[in-house]
Amino acid sequence: MVALRPASVFGLLLAACWSIGALPSDPAAEGYWAQWRGPYATGVSRRADPPIEWSETSNVRWKVEIPGRGSGTPVVWGDRIFVLSAVPQGVGAAAAHEPRGMMTPRLVHRYVVMAINRADGKVVWEQVAREAPPSEGSHQDNGTFASSSAVTDGQLVIASFESQGLYAYDMNGKLLWQKDLGDKQMRNEFGEGSTPVLFGRYLVVVWDHQGESFIVALDKSSGNEIWRVRRDEIDSWATPLVVEHGGRPQVVTSGMNKLRSYDLETGRLVWITAGVTMNPIPSPVADDGMVFVTSGFRGNSLKAIRLVDAKGDLPDAALAWSIDRDTPYVPSPLLHEGIIYFLKTNSGVLSAFDAKTGKPHYQIQRLEGVPNVFSSPVAAAGRIYIVGREGTTAVVKPGARFEMLRTNTLDDHFDASPALVDTEMFLRGAKYLYCLAH
Repeated sequence: MVALRPASVFGLLLAACWSIGALPSDPAAEGYWAQWRGPYATGVSRRADPPIEWSETSNVRWKVEIPGRGSGTPVVWGDRIFVLSAVPQGVGAAAAHEPRGMMTPRLVHRYVVMAINRADGKVVWEQVAREAPPSEGSHQDNGTFASSSAVTDGQLVIASFESQGLYAYDMNGKLLWQKDLGDKQMRNEFGEGSTPVLFGRYLVVVWDHQGESFIVALDKSSGNEIWRVRRDEIDSWATPLVVEHGGRPQVVTSGMNKLRSYDLETGRLVWITAGVTMNPIPSPVADDGMVFVTSGFRGNSLKAIRLVDAKGDLPDAALAWSIDRDTPYVPSPLLHEGIIYFLKTNSGVLSAFDAKTGKPHYQIQRLEGVPNVFSSPVAAAGRIYIVGREGTTAVVKPGARFEMLRTNTLDDHFDASPALVDTEMFLRGAKYLYCLAH
């Protein structure tokens, strides 16, 4: 069902004027892919023009084998790509490249940060952040203990291995600081996977689990805590979102119990409202004065929140529209040119809604050749890319009418979301890192 709440034209104009949305804190970041959902945290690059077609023998500039496994997005700044991986040691290490391998927490792993040259795929530097067994197991469909993406601002590279620690390096691989936030206790040992967000001097981490949950802001230069706030939440995997509204940045977080937004500088609660479903995994997206939060485990939920009205206990006027069907479980939504695109559960079934009004443009369109999806849709140059787990990517034309442009297949298994920079697409598979280019 779609629940619509009509908004006044004046209110929409205020939202557009007073909120600049989720913009990178450094303008240079607009040309790179410095965080897992891209420069605007929406899944979109406005500058990239990656290829529309490829195969193992066409438009692959290079592919290199990456040790171990990781399902985080490769992030890109300048001439370097940064990749995180968990590499098993000893007996059983051969399972590292199996799509559902590496579930045994007793096996010692090396938690590795790699900087790779964009031009040829060669390793520029590699650092072992830690060598230890995981504190818990991992979900059978996850298959890695390195689910988070790195994040960079061109000065630092931040690597989160969650229970295995948080690490900050300079661009040449020198360790600047590290921090231990404790051990997460995840329900049924489903594994970890939330990525920190970096904005200005602040590094924000959401730590939701079966133990004492919290959100913490750290100084990016030292790792020192600036503020910490307890959260009444159980497990979540959604990465927080920083948006600027009314001249002040706030941190939007997903949660089963509540959706909350915190003042970035102080940690003060800005607004709060009812949560989404259990196991929130998709990350919020925002643009043009609106924030969208989704989830899809044991239920379905998408909430569109108007920031101009969002203060304290969220009033009815702040909820622009909502839906309770066909929303994603793992993949985050894509927000592009006034349309929000999202998949149904973890399947290749796509819907597109008008972001302002909640009016459906199309619903539950099946993507041929893409039955299962864990990665999140991305967009650039008039194309949407949806990467399936079995190796096939659907290329869809953005807009109000569904149009499949083509499909492309590679010989790997993909859970990580793509990164789009210049004429290149970077895809992290179970075994290889691909650079696709014209």
